[in-house]
Amino acid sequence: MRQMLAIAWRYLWARPLAAALNLLLLTLGLGSISFLLLVSSQIDQAFERDLAGIDVVVGAKGSPMQLILAGVFHIDVPPGNIALADVQELQKDARIARLIPISLGDTFRGFRIVGTTPAYAQHYGVTLTQGTLWSAPMQAVAGSQVAASTGLTVGARFIGSHGLGANGHAHGENPYSVTGILAPCGCVLDRLLLTATESVWQVHEKATATDEEDRKLLEAEREITMALITYKSPLAAVTFPRFVNTTTEMQAAAPAVEITRLLRMLGVGTDVLRGFGAVLLLTAGLSVFIALWNAVRERRADLAMLRMLGAPPRRVAGLVVCEALLLASLAVVLGLLLGHGLTQVAGIWLQSERSLSLTGWTWLAAEGWIVLLGLGVGLVAALLPAWGAYRLDVTTLLQSRS
Repeated sequence: MRQMLAIAWRYLWARPLAAALNLLLLTLGLGSISFLLLVSSQIDQAFERDLAGIDVVVGAKGSPMQLILAGVFHIDVPPGNIALADVQELQKDARIARLIPISLGDTFRGFRIVGTTPAYAQHYGVTLTQGTLWSAPMQAVAGSQVAASTGLTVGARFIGSHGLGANGHAHGENPYSVTGILAPCGCVLDRLLLTATESVWQVHEKATATDEEDRKLLEAEREITMALITYKSPLAAVTFPRFVNTTTEMQAAAPAVEITRLLRMLGVGTDVLRGFGAVLLLTAGLSVFIALWNAVRERRADLAMLRMLGAPPRRVAGLVVCEALLLASLAVVLGLLLGHGLTQVAGIWLQSERSLSLTGWTWLAAEGWIVLLGLGVGLVAALLPAWGAYRLDVTTLLQSRS
């Protein structure tokens, strides 16, 4: 068996250009499928994890999907603010089990500063690795990714920048102090700075109020960005969104509905890329088949010599199959490495954009199908050439040579 593999390996690279081309096509096809599998799996997990327990998001009227992306995943800008008084009135509704206020507006080095209550951290079951939660305005806790990227530690002070972009005006007169660092949770809180809702009001009221009268007016007109709501009963999903959308100046967006719509839209692009990978694999399979078929014709004398030396037909055919499987095995390894490498690069880029977290340092059970797919393409491409080698007539070949 070892000798057969050694001969098949030499045969494979006897035509290096053709072998390299076939290897490239197979690798690109398998790599693209691996990349799509990793990315789609991690995005689905992130959506499922971050949406857990959030039945509806209430915010300003506008795009409901924008409201979900901004309020739950923090990867978009919100459509606007809603009056605090309206939210307080809404909180009295008997259908609501829990309401978590979310106030956006400032960032620190691209990471969002979120005004909320301790219930937000409790909702995701996040614990602290250092320090404590905030107990007063202008105190904040940092998510694990924020702390790692910015170097914030307990006791450190930082200044927020106005807006959700990277170049906003710095609120230098209102610094925050860090009271705690959140443990990694693999959820959206990893990339957020959490503080009391009063902190957000204080920063912006001090920045805009010119006197005491202005300050009191701003206090009377306080707003938040949105509210994350959990129902007391699943039956509330039938009546509550309609109630909010028709009787108030706010809108209620159901995360499950909007994310399903988003994934359906993303699925179109995924299907295109998956089809591209399938075309590459089909092209690679045909290329391998043609290469092996021509190789068998060119090596008839060598194969006949093997038969004369005592090699049975099945072993001669096995050489062709081994050659194809060696090529496919190498392509599987390179394809998986390519898929994981591309995922890691995408994760690094998304991390720099303070967006969803992706990593190439994970392996999925479903990737076993990629191994079988790669080997299957090689095996199918080798069947006819192997059959031709198996049926090789040594007598006729030697007589034609003589």
